[in-house]
Amino acid sequence: MTTPTLYYAPGACSLASHIALEETGAAYETARLDLAAGDQRSARYLAVNERGRVPALVTGDWVLTENTAILRHVARLHPAAGLWPEDPRDQAVADEWLCWLSINHHPTYAHIRRPERYTAEEGAFPGLKAKALDTFGDLCTMTEVRLSNGGWAVAGRYGVVDPYLLLFWIWGRGPVCRFDMAERFPAWTAHARAMAERPAVRTVFAREGLDLPR
Repeated sequence: MTTPTLYYAPGACSLASHIALEETGAAYETARLDLAAGDQRSARYLAVNERGRVPALVTGDWVLTENTAILRHVARLHPAAGLWPEDPRDQAVADEWLCWLSINHHPTYAHIRRPERYTAEEGAFPGLKAKALDTFGDLCTMTEVRLSNGGWAVAGRYGVVDPYLLLFWIWGRGPVCRFDMAERFPAWTAHARAMAERPAVRTVFAREGLDLPR
């Protein structure tokens, strides 16, 4: 079987897929991109993923993009890892989580980090970023409420939703949002700290040069 290669950038949304792959225990390779240097726009990478985004999972001549697709694929390809629920209702909840995070958290964060994608008026950048930051905080509060019962995201069992949740916790505490995650979102912070105890998470964070949740 061909060993897959994950194209990722440190601290980017590809972090979730990176962790999921590591959790399977199966062989895979990585290709690191420097987004600040424009690697995602290089001819070499555009030949892999014409969208110029990460992540991209390449297996032979087959390319899969988008975190939610990669997370589902990895979980289903390695059922022994137990990353995807067996119960149909739990599967629906996992899909609900993945949609919630990808449709709401991710684009809202992008409005804060890259307002130039959404308006050509530079004078509008501060207002756009401020409103998006408020909205991102509201979304994080909704996620906090869903995690307030403690444990993992779906049916008390670790799965591919959990690395995706960790990604947005990391972004929330980072230099763009600067949220005090422990103060504002204690349940989500407990989840992030539990993630930090997992060997796969530690391996990936070391590879990407990231600080573990504390």
